[in-house]
Amino acid sequence: MAERIFAADDENLEAVQDFIREQIGGTCENVKTLMQIDLAVEEIFVNIAHYAYTDGGDVTIQCDISDEPHIMTVVFSDSGKQFDPIAKPDPDVTAAIEDRGIGGLGIFLTKKYMDSVKYSYTNGQNVLTIEKTLD
Repeated sequence: MAERIFAADDENLEAVQDFIREQIGGTCENVKTLMQIDLAVEEIFVNIAHYAYTDGGDVTIQCDISDEPHIMTVVFSDSGKQFDPIAKPDPDVTAAIEDRGIGGLGIFLTKKYMDSVKYSYTNGQNVLTIEKTLD
């Protein structure tokens, strides 16, 4: 499993996405799947960058692509404030925009687009794992 550590800062989003794309390599050429992965990675990383730390911190990202079938697993770990983003109820996407609360749409889309989204709090770290079959 490839691993990199990034400062939890918006400025590193492109480097994070490049890291994930490098791991995917030629195992997926489906543009829709790649866009869904980009959205999920962006949502998770930016949320960590904005909310996990008050004075900055790091995010460890591990990525692995299994052999046939090609399943991508990405693990985000941070030692910021404990927070389970998948515990929050999904937003009511049928409600009028003005009746919806702020936030929650990004993790909703992440849960919708990924095959699996899991959270745990282990050894003082938030650990969010996403999986996606690469077609």
